[in-house]
Amino acid sequence: MRHAVAAARQRLLAAGLDQRHAHLDPEVLARHILQWDRATWITRADEPASPEFLAAFDTLIDRRATREPVAYIVGRREFYGRDFLVNPDVLIPRPESELIIDYALQRMPAGQFARAIDVGTGSGALGLTLACERPEWHVEVSDISAAAVTVARRNAKALGVADRVTFLIGDFLEPAMGLFDVIVSNPPYVARRDQPGMSPDVRDHEPHVALFGGQDGMDLPRRFLAQAAARLTPNGWLAMEFGYGMQDPVEEAARACGLEVVEVLEDLQGIARTLVARRG
Repeated sequence: MRHAVAAARQRLLAAGLDQRHAHLDPEVLARHILQWDRATWITRADEPASPEFLAAFDTLIDRRATREPVAYIVGRREFYGRDFLVNPDVLIPRPESELIIDYALQRMPAGQFARAIDVGTGSGALGLTLACERPEWHVEVSDISAAAVTVARRNAKALGVADRVTFLIGDFLEPAMGLFDVIVSNPPYVARRDQPGMSPDVRDHEPHVALFGGQDGMDLPRRFLAQAAARLTPNGWLAMEFGYGMQDPVEEAARACGLEVVEVLEDLQGIARTLVARRG
């Protein structure tokens, strides 16, 4: 099987994947077919490949060569130590979004009740993780896409939190009622003008409704912030992810809504990534 994986790496390089993904992805897809963990692969990869394996593997490599993301091919992605079901109806959760979870858990100690909402939930990665980590919270998740909410429901059931989460379909906070202590969101913030230069993995496969925030990327973040500012409790706060180079317009938009900017969190590459603000 090792020879099949080596040949697949060359195919993916020829298809335009970068060195890192061309090297890693064939093994991930092979292990997915075999249902092997990494340790098993290391000890058994030199075994002969069956015709059934080769046929299935060839199909998955063909899909990856078209730049279909591995997460969609295998149907899952890990986020904060848990597996989330994903499909083309939802964005693939990214490690950068875990900043929001880390901040929330540090700011709100265990045992303290909070009413929280994850706006634009997609797969449910943020909201359902908070429900898992803080079982005393009441968590709501909303998305404009009914198909995305269906995925979030499936993940909630798999994670055992479906009975503690409210699912809403609608535009940002419009379907929700009342005030919230915590509002988190990874809203659409990619600038439409950047679409031609995006990675085909994202541009051609992930849902545009969850990606693009207007020509400059700020249309939807501004609308989210305006809604969130009116829906926070007096001591409530929000955490919102944003894109590279957007710190200044995001802070300006938050202050224009009457929010106090508490801090801006940086990701592991030192890039400003998450706005934390509270009701002023």
